[in-house]
Amino acid sequence: MNRLHNKIAIITGAASGQGAAEARRFVEEGAKVVITDLNEVDGKALADQLGDSAIFVSHDVSDEASWQRVVEQCLAAFGGIDILVNNAGIYRQKSLAETDQALMDLHYRVNVLGAFFGMKAVHPVMKAHDGGAIVNISSIAALRGSPGLFAYAGSKWMVRGMTKSAAQDLAQDKIRVNTVLPGLIDTPMLAGNAPEYLEEIKQMVPFKRLGAPEEIADAVVYLASDESRYVTGAEITVCGGMSA
Repeated sequence: MNRLHNKIAIITGAASGQGAAEARRFVEEGAKVVITDLNEVDGKALADQLGDSAIFVSHDVSDEASWQRVVEQCLAAFGGIDILVNNAGIYRQKSLAETDQALMDLHYRVNVLGAFFGMKAVHPVMKAHDGGAIVNISSIAALRGSPGLFAYAGSKWMVRGMTKSAAQDLAQDKIRVNTVLPGLIDTPMLAGNAPEYLEEIKQMVPFKRLGAPEEIADAVVYLASDESRYVTGAEITVCGGMSA
């Protein structure tokens, strides 16, 4: 249980769902973790549960100045940054006809600019400390046409593209950049859907079930650890076979 021993990580959107599962696994594997989110109540509660290995920082990923505060507090608390997990995101079910500029802007600011600002913010620190690992969370909606998810899917396609380019740009600084593409995961993001819809979408999955947040955390731990030291620009789907 020491795959991330002495590593220091920032995980965005980590107050609940996939991010919270990732934060717990990171601490179990020996990392120090900065949990960031706009949800202060759950974020602080999780940091308290994880003890001295975690702190919570209130954070709007779409605000570049907020990123600088996260980096400063991470350095003050733990002395470095080895890992960034760009996990924060939003998901709204709207077709092209139903999508307006405001919804497009919202997905772009959170899902795309959030990951961009994060990579930019940690790059100088990782470069100065001989490298690091960045894991961007995309979606299987970024692998094919996704009816009814116009803005969300479009933003997650951009995350894939940015990751591929960043992997090339940052290799010279020994910074690895990879993507995890979750499928239908049992998190609060899906919880707002009607039970009959959830049952319907389970049938779309070859495994006939929703994934667990911990199953995403497993993939993120691998990409954040030295086990993947020769892996960059890669994409790992965790989707119960939906991308097959």
